Amino acid sequence: MRGDGTTPARIPGPPATDDGAAAIVAAGGLHNYQLMLHAEYGPVVRFPLPGAGLAVSVADPVLLEATAGINKRPEKLFEFLAPLQESGNLQTIPADEHGPWRRVMLSVLAGRPSHEAHFTRFTALTSELADRWAEHAADGPVKLQKDLSELSLRMICEYALGSGLDSDESAGRVVTAFEDVLTEHLARLYHVDAPETGESGATRADEALAYLRATVDRVLAAHRANPAEADRSDMIAALVAAGESPARIRDSVLMTMLAAHHTTGVAISWTLHLLSRHPDEAERVAAETDRVLGDRDVPEYGDLKKLTYLDSVLRESMRLYPPGPYGAREATEDLIIGDYAVPAGTTIFYPFWAVHMNPEYWPEPHRFDPGRFTPEASAGRPRFAYIPFGLGPRSCEGSVLAMVEAQLVLAILLKRFRFRPTHGQNVMPIERFVLWAAEDIRMDISPR
Repeated sequence: MRGDGTTPARIPGPPATDDGAAAIVAAGGLHNYQLMLHAEYGPVVRFPLPGAGLAVSVADPVLLEATAGINKRPEKLFEFLAPLQESGNLQTIPADEHGPWRRVMLSVLAGRPSHEAHFTRFTALTSELADRWAEHAADGPVKLQKDLSELSLRMICEYALGSGLDSDESAGRVVTAFEDVLTEHLARLYHVDAPETGESGATRADEALAYLRATVDRVLAAHRANPAEADRSDMIAALVAAGESPARIRDSVLMTMLAAHHTTGVAISWTLHLLSRHPDEAERVAAETDRVLGDRDVPEYGDLKKLTYLDSVLRESMRLYPPGPYGAREATEDLIIGDYAVPAGTTIFYPFWAVHMNPEYWPEPHRFDPGRFTPEASAGRPRFAYIPFGLGPRSCEGSVLAMVEAQLVLAILLKRFRFRPTHGQNVMPIERFVLWAAEDIRMDISPR
């Protein structure tokens, strides 16, 4: 019974005859299944979700307001991360632990001093990739998601570990080790064959994880030995100063690398994919970079806020292809969502892609239109109509850093190259932790 004396309606949805896995596979993935469910049943849907029983999915930004304060993730859905962490799963730690830890992370990840401190190195890494592309442009198309994911991993390694990486060889080994860990654990999560399967793959992943933890320990030891020289814009230094345990610091660094690895790289690649298919928009972005950068090949940090149209293009790309296509919370108290009662303990599913395709707030939702993100167009839109980084107290701590990285990389690449889609390829979005392209995105490039 609701406060007005009426009885809440029953949440619509498909029959709950099994755990829902078969329907998800038949739809081509959970991201597609959510679009189908909301198209058929409306903005609030009850459906069976493997590992969560019956979940409630909400695709209306106004109705999402009722869930905005939830500070709990469903433990079952994030169990796959537990083997990578020693101090308790950072994705599911209780709210009283999560709040202080999040504040420390935001003080670094969302802080301008930290971004400026690493901007020069980010620029150098991106320029190195652009130089390699230019050198080998005649050899065939580039694989955007492969190369840009590796770039974003190198950037976050530099960011998280900084001077602790004593050479390019050390940085390369960290990148390789992290790829070994991620490949093995994602293969287990999605029940697919990893490039190296069986005991040898598992052993290699375990050895790589041990190496990564030892590398973080070396950086941590250096900070503890010289605390006066530590820079609070450095992630490890900030965590040390906040009194976090060595295990929590190790886990925080690895979790930051995990979260920032594919997400930033795929966001950039989907943006280039869309621009290659909308040449007028590509020319407009290129003209803006020429105007802001002048005869420079790379931007300075202060230039990013002047690249307003590039920012709109990136945001529209993440609306159409959100790097993480969904999220989840667990209701900690009874909720009323619209006409429906949702009891405590229910998994609340956030279908980011379906929210971004809601035609009530995004007319012609499949159309690529960066003009949606002008201040005037954004003014009357509900705050949760656009949620590529999630919402509430468990939203992505690295969202501001991710935007800085993506804008920087796009500015450099669009200043130097024209991008044309390779003939004959079929770019199919699939969900593999992030919204990936099934066979990468191949692009023919030429100098501007």
